[in-house]
Amino acid sequence: MNLHALRIFVEVASRGSVTEAAIALSISQPAVSAQIRKLENELGMTLIIPDGRGISLTYEGRFLYEKARRIYDWEREIETQLTEFKQGRKGRLRIASTFLPSHYLVPQWLAQYKRYHDGVDVEIRTRNSQQSIELLLSCEVDVAVIIKESWDELPIKRLHLMDVPYWFILPAHHPLVGTEISMEQLVEEPFLLREQGSSTRDWLFALCSEHGVKRPRVGLQYHGLVESIQSVRAGYGTMLAPAVAVREMVEHGEIGRVRVPGVDIKRPVYVCTRDDDTDQRPVVAQFLDLLKRERFG
Repeated sequence: MNLHALRIFVEVASRGSVTEAAIALSISQPAVSAQIRKLENELGMTLIIPDGRGISLTYEGRFLYEKARRIYDWEREIETQLTEFKQGRKGRLRIASTFLPSHYLVPQWLAQYKRYHDGVDVEIRTRNSQQSIELLLSCEVDVAVIIKESWDELPIKRLHLMDVPYWFILPAHHPLVGTEISMEQLVEEPFLLREQGSSTRDWLFALCSEHGVKRPRVGLQYHGLVESIQSVRAGYGTMLAPAVAVREMVEHGEIGRVRVPGVDIKRPVYVCTRDDDTDQRPVVAQFLDLLKRERFG
């Protein structure tokens, strides 16, 4: 079936006039009539008949019109939705994030993003640094938000967003709360450590090597940040925690803090995309633009 002729037939049928259809389509009336005849010859049936100054549909013409107009309704719907994809008003944004950004930074960013892009489906996966990078490189996510100091040679573009202070925390009633101690003393405490692949765990071990002290004794190992903090709050262990996650608890006396002279820890937060993602989908580009405004605003 000739779809061009079918489109013209639908226009004529919907308007009840060859003349009005010709005006709407910006083609001549004879050209419209010729396409209708072509479609009728192809199908071997009469579709329209003259009716005064307009036309009427035959029984077969009415059947074809009811079926065919659905095609063009769907076409218009598809075109509308594709336009929304191009404009970033519809689509899917997939994010992998390490635990700190996932709990304390990404929710704020997404609240702003969704105010202007409510039609975008957002999927967030909380993983450690290594797992987040793997998800990015395997194209399972579009963006990775990571806290990490050292980088291997990977096909990744990264934008530095901010530096996050980290504190050594311990239970509120621990005798060392509010004091200054050496790294040697600190590592004698039972530590709450994250799993293998965690950048916080790697960073703590690197800090121990830098100060020439042994690695801390592992009291408990968790696969999440919030769980670790809650153990300290409940009265057990020491850990290196982001200030943004524990500041209020420290201020309210629910958790204590200990300082190590000469150790001022600030860890960088990066947003990462793939090197080969040169033609970013609009939903991704708009999310990155928001982060850049946050960074420079």
